[in-house]
Amino acid sequence: MSRRGALGLAGAAGAAGLLLGAGTASAAGPGKALIGEAKGEHVHVMSFNIRMDANAAPGTPDSWTDRRPVLARFLAAERPTVLGVQEALYHQVKQISSDLPGHYDWLGLGREGGGRGEFMAIYYDARRLEPLDFDHFWLSGTPAVIGSKSWGNNVIRMVTWVRFADRRTGAEFVHVNTHFDHQSEPSRQRSAELVRDRIAGFDPSLPVVLTGDFNTPAPGSESFRILTDGGLADTWDTGKRLTPEWGTFPSYQDPVLGANRIDWVLANDRVDVRAAAINTYRLRGRYPSDHAPVHALVRFS
Repeated sequence: MSRRGALGLAGAAGAAGLLLGAGTASAAGPGKALIGEAKGEHVHVMSFNIRMDANAAPGTPDSWTDRRPVLARFLAAERPTVLGVQEALYHQVKQISSDLPGHYDWLGLGREGGGRGEFMAIYYDARRLEPLDFDHFWLSGTPAVIGSKSWGNNVIRMVTWVRFADRRTGAEFVHVNTHFDHQSEPSRQRSAELVRDRIAGFDPSLPVVLTGDFNTPAPGSESFRILTDGGLADTWDTGKRLTPEWGTFPSYQDPVLGANRIDWVLANDRVDVRAAAINTYRLRGRYPSDHAPVHALVRFS
């Protein structure tokens, strides 16, 4: 299903283009961008576990009521070309769509089917990108069965992917977005194998970017090894690093250098990675999520 956001953020400042020669930074200030809207042939890819709305009380760090305007301000500044989110409930998917500038659209499906459960929604700049194909599959022994689970995970896990055409450059690429299990290591490994195999089944001439919360560290985990041995590379290692190597799950605390990177952007060898970043954005002391968003600035060869 898809729904175009109808409302833009009033007064939101236009995001500045990235200067590759700029020094590193932890995060941009309010209203400013760390990478911003992609210029020329570049594509700005973002992965962000936005944290589900757990009905936390207003005033607490987890309150979606308080986090939503921070997330809206952040996205209005960064304006990714494609954004893969994790943990978004249907009402959050729609609210993010409303908060983004009006030229964004999205594709996704609840992991329990329809609007039920969390989405792996992919948002995209519809002025520039045209979806040519999309689909969903479940991280289970029966990936075509909606809501299926196996391999030891108690939570349903899934993948959404979209094949895009770039109106600006004529290039086509595939964006794959997922969320691996947080408890079962066997499930994570089997999920990595399934995602690897599905990506291998795409047209080999196509660039592929994989975004997600993998709930396991890069590097060092078996899931990471399976995916990177399977033809993908970590954009954190192949692009110019614009930020320190923060852990990506600070849980509303100050980010920690060298902590686990469990949120990644991976890419195949058809993707030229120019820059990568882990963003610690906050507004008046409030973070938009318990995770940190991960960026990659890329071109397609």
